[in-house]
Amino acid sequence: MPPDLSPTARALRAMELLQARPGVTAGELAACLGVTERAARRYVGILREAGIPVESARGPYGGYRLGRGTRLPPVAFTEPEALGLVMAVLNGQPAAADADDLVGAALGKVIRALPENVGRQAAALREYASAAPDRFSARPDPATTSALVAAIADRRRVVVAYRSESGNQWEAEVDPWAVVVRHGRWYLLCHSHRADAVRTYRVDRVLQVQRSTHTFEPPDDLDPVAALEENLGTGWEFATRVVFDAPLAEVAPWIRPPMGRLEPSGDGCVLVGSTSNPTMYAQEWLPNVPFPFRVEGGPELRAALASLASRLAAALGPAHRRVTPGPGS
Repeated sequence: MPPDLSPTARALRAMELLQARPGVTAGELAACLGVTERAARRYVGILREAGIPVESARGPYGGYRLGRGTRLPPVAFTEPEALGLVMAVLNGQPAAADADDLVGAALGKVIRALPENVGRQAAALREYASAAPDRFSARPDPATTSALVAAIADRRRVVVAYRSESGNQWEAEVDPWAVVVRHGRWYLLCHSHRADAVRTYRVDRVLQVQRSTHTFEPPDDLDPVAALEENLGTGWEFATRVVFDAPLAEVAPWIRPPMGRLEPSGDGCVLVGSTSNPTMYAQEWLPNVPFPFRVEGGPELRAALASLASRLAAALGPAHRRVTPGPGS
């Protein structure tokens, strides 16, 4: 904390810490306030004198916490906190620069509630900072996201209605393990009872969420981000199999998790997975891998790649097409 803060400001900061970190010790409180433990206890005393019930407990699991039912004043932001919040919002949702945007309207309310000196800087940052939209990001419906998060917290099974990128729709009963945000997209990591396997669904493609009476227990060692990365390329409509004429170690840095699982194969490696969009797989993902490859399956991916090759060959024109020498040439 800045060393020139007044005792009142430090006392208010102490109250914020007690609210955010119930059970905080005198040593931790002192470190956050930049004072000695004795001074930290003095600020706790100031809060008590002001009528704010601060409870304390001794022992290894003791510490300070606010009493139940304590009514706190409105949240106050420091200037760095306010600016950091505006930057995070604009980074995640460029459209929030517009006051008519849903998140933009909420951000405007936060800025208007700030003290004048802090709010002025936050408003200027919002007005004069520009953010380019991410064409790959997808914003899910807040109500749908909230329903999924609530089911995760309560460990309740749900039935989701889903529409894939290719337009197919289905329902699946799933155990919702986690919601993971990855590169601007929101995913539901879950166990599908329909497939009896781990599945990853884009939350923006979930049409409906219905809670079930059944409960579930997530895996004890669940790492949501790692599990999502591992399963992004599995469980979709169209199987894929691509063989690379290069060692796995050289190819691996070019393979995105949604493309599938890369395995060694002889002197090269093979990419096995599935996709709901063979055209995107053929046009956007495979051409970026700078190694010779051949597509062994499935038929949808082979057809998409053949269509791309034909289109690119036509773009060169007859004069640039390669002529294969015949016998005796």
